[in-house]
Amino acid sequence: MNNQDICVIIPTYNNASTLAAVINSVLEYSFEVVVVNDGSTDHTNDFLYPYRDKIKIISYAINRGKGFALKCGFNYAHEQGYKYVLTLDSDGQHLAEDIPLFINMIEKFPNALVVGNRNLSQDNMPKKNSFANRFSNFWFTVHTGQKLPDTQTGFRLYPLGKMKNLRPFTSRYEAELEMLVRCAWRGIKIVSIPIRVYYAPEEERVSHFRPGIDFLRISLLNTLFSILAVVYGYPVKFWRYLTNKSKFIVFLPSLKKRR
Repeated sequence: MNNQDICVIIPTYNNASTLAAVINSVLEYSFEVVVVNDGSTDHTNDFLYPYRDKIKIISYAINRGKGFALKCGFNYAHEQGYKYVLTLDSDGQHLAEDIPLFINMIEKFPNALVVGNRNLSQDNMPKKNSFANRFSNFWFTVHTGQKLPDTQTGFRLYPLGKMKNLRPFTSRYEAELEMLVRCAWRGIKIVSIPIRVYYAPEEERVSHFRPGIDFLRISLLNTLFSILAVVYGYPVKFWRYLTNKSKFIVFLPSLKKRR
């Protein structure tokens, strides 16, 4: 795997206190780092200024949401010709030391979407995170017929070339579930790997999750995907199964003739 094949995208919104440490840890791996400043209102721009010659900075004034930030990062990576995009959060919960785990897995499965799997039973895991993840895992299985232990983590390696023009159409937290479902429908293999996670003490955490409106947005997305799964997702999956089976059946006689 060539370092020039991978671009690291860090979306951020009002995480100035942890952003520099995250950037420094990722820069050790010699990938191009793209920080998407999603309309931060704290001192994020001040913290980013010393890095202006080391990383690519995409910034805009109005907060548009994580999904929109990821879309901006994906588009930049595509324009630069990258084959893969590695994403991680800017709050310090993901450890850059786990990046080689993603690289090793993509070397085994070059066209796969590699998703981190956090230990959701550790002592300092926020309860709302555990519930949200179980909720999301359930609906991912309903929409795709596949099981995934952690559908909420932002630590992922996307096969950008395989995804082609697949970009999130939702703009906030629900975008990451959307991307998993749509990649599964497209037939992209999804691989889960265990990762470590750090959660700061509760008084130091910065959370932008809005329980009411964000839960509503996720529920609306799940309703839409439940309909699309019936009329598109499962039919495409069944057709793909039949196509692969027919190729195998056609291949058998050719082997007999050669004998």
